[in-house]
Amino acid sequence: MTLVTERTTRSRAPHPLRAETVRGFAPWAGAAVVLTLGMVLAGSSARWQGGWAETARELHTAMLIIIPLAAAAGCWQGGRERRRRTGELLATAVRAPLTRFLASALPVALWVVAGYLVAVGLALLATWPFAQGDRPNLALLPADVVASASAALAGHVVGRAVSWRLAAPLLAMAGYVGLGILAVGDAGPGRHLSPAVPVMDTVVPVWWQPVAMAVWTGGLAVAMVLAYAARRRVTALLPLAAAAAAGVLLVQTGDGLWHTDPLAQHQVCDTSTTPAVCVNARYAGLLPQVRDALSGITGKLAGVRNLPVRWEDREGGTHADEAALPSVTPFGWSLVRGRLTDPEQYAWEAVTALGLRGDCPGKEREDAKLMLADDAVENYLAPSPGQEYFDARDAKGDKVQRAELRERRAARARLAGMGEKERRAWLSAYFGARGGCHPKGVPAL
Repeated sequence: MTLVTERTTRSRAPHPLRAETVRGFAPWAGAAVVLTLGMVLAGSSARWQGGWAETARELHTAMLIIIPLAAAAGCWQGGRERRRRTGELLATAVRAPLTRFLASALPVALWVVAGYLVAVGLALLATWPFAQGDRPNLALLPADVVASASAALAGHVVGRAVSWRLAAPLLAMAGYVGLGILAVGDAGPGRHLSPAVPVMDTVVPVWWQPVAMAVWTGGLAVAMVLAYAARRRVTALLPLAAAAAAGVLLVQTGDGLWHTDPLAQHQVCDTSTTPAVCVNARYAGLLPQVRDALSGITGKLAGVRNLPVRWEDREGGTHADEAALPSVTPFGWSLVRGRLTDPEQYAWEAVTALGLRGDCPGKEREDAKLMLADDAVENYLAPSPGQEYFDARDAKGDKVQRAELRERRAARARLAGMGEKERRAWLSAYFGARGGCHPKGVPAL
């Protein structure tokens, strides 16, 4: 009867790993990750919400905060037995030191990863309604998950080894500073070893970069755990060697770890207008908005010759017969959550690029006749949102400023007052001379 009772009691006793996972500090660590990352992303939502690549970049950049937070959580958990003064009691337990270590450390690492994945899921859901193209880019997610879990395990080792209550916050501060230094562009080859190195939203990693980064961070953490808790500490050499090999590969490859996103080199075009309107394929859904913003310009340019073939928006610059569209990146200025914030400003910038597409020397750029014609054309096609302010300021200026204002207004009125046929001929001559940087060829107004 006693034997049966002992077996029943033993079978009902929860596993130590399960008990640590569902109770205690570990769930709070996961909640802290969710709240911290949620606050960071909410404060910068205008910079990433609406673009999959921008969202992936922001989530990866947040590792600058998540890794020190995970390390501090692991360190606090590691010092728990010392704070409770139960370390000597646990040392007499039957379980091996490594088993006891993992039973305490793994729950924090798992909850940190769970919290990070929940925040990632929420960020992707927040981006989805406003995404204008592209596709979810999760290439860096596996390496980020391994790095956060590794930070928690390594922090746990520090918490076990260092008998100081301030070890956790100081470890977080040291981690943040260290990652921040490695994130600087002139940090040298060592920056490629950082799991929180900033990346541009127009680049993607080579296929093996996340694998190498995961081996680098995970190998170091496992080596620390084995060196501290394993009975045969020599086993720590195996993960340490793997981490060293991955680190050497990352450093030697350097900038070759990243390449331009192929999608960023393609465009989606509307050829029904003159010039044609092309937007980057990453924001293909933005084409209707851009076309509508430029519709007032393209309507006035119908029948005009010597225009660029298209407005373009892709990596690598414009060709000789193209004009650059105003940039909508970085998000948060001209584009917020998939909407152009100021279509009039966008149209004016597009006209400026249309007229100034030639690489003109300084003297030709300063030619008074050319500047007068530029102002008249910009005013006719898409006036600057700040034009009224600058005109009012010049009207209150000195004699020279008032005279120049009268000249500009007279030129604007002459261009606007031309007949359709005459204005098309004048604009054709203007764009022909302007594109070739020949100010003498600009017709008079």
